[in-house]
Amino acid sequence: MSFEFLSPIPGKIMKILVAVGDAIYEDDEVIKIESMKMENPIFAPTSGTIREIRVKEHDEVEADDILMVIE
Repeated sequence: MSFEFLSPIPGKIMKILVAVGDAIYEDDEVIKIESMKMENPIFAPTSGTIREIRVKEHDEVEADDILMVIE
């Protein structure tokens, strides 16, 4: 079953800390988003394997944009 991981905040993708195929665990830090001049760590909401990453570094995202798909 796939899970679409949504951005919790609007901002700019500063760093993607995982790659497609990586196994992750709930609460692992996976992305850093700059919002309101602060770097915010974004943590995985569930455990699984990264199936797809839909953003790249320096992309602007809105709240609820899909960041990645976890299987």
